[in-house]
Amino acid sequence: MFDEQLDSNNISMSNINNNSLHDQIIQNFNKMNIKEIEPTTQNINEIIFEEDLSIVIDELVNSNFKEINEGKEEIIRKQHVLDYINNHNINSQEIYNWLLNNQNDPNSIYLFGYFNHYGIEININKQKALELYQKAINLGNDIAQYYLANMYIDGEGVNKNHEKAFDLSKKLAEKEYSSGINLLGYCYNHGIGTEINEQKAVELYQQAADLGNLLGITNLGFCYEKGDGTDINEQKAFELYQKTADLGCPCGLNNLGCCYKKGIGTDINEQKAFELYQKAAYLGEVLAQFNLALMYENGDGVKGDIDKAIYWYKRAAEQGNEIFSIYLLGYFNYRGIEININKQKALELFQKAINLGNNIAQYYLANMYIDGEGVNKNYEIAFDLSKKLAEKEYSSGINLLGYCYKNGIGIDVNEQKAFELYQKAADLENSHGISNLGRCYENGIGTNVDELKAFLLYQKAAYLGNSYGINNLGRCYNSGIGTDVNEQKAFELYQKAADFGNNVAQYNLALMYENGKGIKKDLDKAIYWYEKSAGQGFEVARNKLKEMNHM
Repeated sequence: MFDEQLDSNNISMSNINNNSLHDQIIQNFNKMNIKEIEPTTQNINEIIFEEDLSIVIDELVNSNFKEINEGKEEIIRKQHVLDYINNHNINSQEIYNWLLNNQNDPNSIYLFGYFNHYGIEININKQKALELYQKAINLGNDIAQYYLANMYIDGEGVNKNHEKAFDLSKKLAEKEYSSGINLLGYCYNHGIGTEINEQKAVELYQQAADLGNLLGITNLGFCYEKGDGTDINEQKAFELYQKTADLGCPCGLNNLGCCYKKGIGTDINEQKAFELYQKAAYLGEVLAQFNLALMYENGDGVKGDIDKAIYWYKRAAEQGNEIFSIYLLGYFNYRGIEININKQKALELFQKAINLGNNIAQYYLANMYIDGEGVNKNYEIAFDLSKKLAEKEYSSGINLLGYCYKNGIGIDVNEQKAFELYQKAADLENSHGISNLGRCYENGIGTNVDELKAFLLYQKAAYLGNSYGINNLGRCYNSGIGTDVNEQKAFELYQKAADFGNNVAQYNLALMYENGKGIKKDLDKAIYWYEKSAGQGFEVARNKLKEMNHM
């Protein structure tokens, strides 16, 4: 799960609270069609149009600033700007032209920057947006200050400058804008322009949350979930995500979905997770779109549907986040989604995404160096990538580092260290770590043999939807490891894991069809599953097919 954060900005002009005046202005817009105005009255009506539009600009900016301080996410805020324009029959091209010719007012300058930033009536031009935001700030506009801080954090239209981002965030926080307080907390949380101080971050997130900032509440929940600057309290994290989700926050909906998916502060409920991801995805939350695509791809909580998976992967990639788009394109090449599998291209894209700060790509690249996919095997690089991920406390990196120690990948074999890392990953609810910990107990790797404990760990990993856990649980029932032999149950589990694409389970399923164990003997189906397994690179299945003269 990844946290998100955004925040607020100030406006130099006073709020417009006269609703009757506003209604009158909107009536003017609803009725007005400049092209139909008689030439004799053109100048008078142009003056009315200018005055009305100036007030509408101020109201748009004030509304935008209010929503920033409420912690509403950018995709929601942008849509509200467009809805305001469309619902009142205002021609956005007219607003754009007016802004272009009236760059003498802080609000107009800011809004023109916003149009450039998000491509409203113009192609996206982040460098131009940055220049306009800076100009508006120089004239006392605070809302531009918020956007400029985020641009310096992310390197949008400018080289990253974390010192400037921190300074801008601090100035906003000193004015007691909840968005600035939340943004400053984010800086302390991630070491942006200052040393990491997680306790300070929690204090600031709490302050922003107390002011009703949705992103502050969400970030506070993330701290409780991960134990950043405070003790881990998954129940508290769940409650905070629930609060923001109830208020329609897309990020909160996604994080609440993750809670139900992984059992964080609540029972696992994949159907509920799916519903929350779907709701957030339709609201434009990029991480929810990715999570929803994964569920469709893997058949978690919903019937597998590769077409829908591709649709949501594409939606996520189209969001305009360069780093995430590069990673997703690499993932498409890696998995062969809407394109032929191209591991070499995937590797190049993963490396590019890593250079831009993407951690998910780092995990896949480490595995590619371990297996020699699209590149020569390089265990030293794989170990280094795994270690860096583990140091960031990513459970996937901790599990992968354990795998390196167990198998001597880039480091001497150290089964005790492997066991400790698998335990740590398992404690973080990483399903691969749980399954690997089960293997340790089954085979006495770094610990004493305990088949019952192994069985229970495989059961937990299977419950979390891990295909290796499902396959290993099938082995337990097939061989009586920690439980009674039950070949029918073993067959069902192998079938489930095989359907998820697990090549080892596909091989085990083929064996059962070949030998008539747990299912009626069927050599055609046996060959089918051997071929599926071999097609995914499982050498034992390839050798089996050679024995059967099917290769």
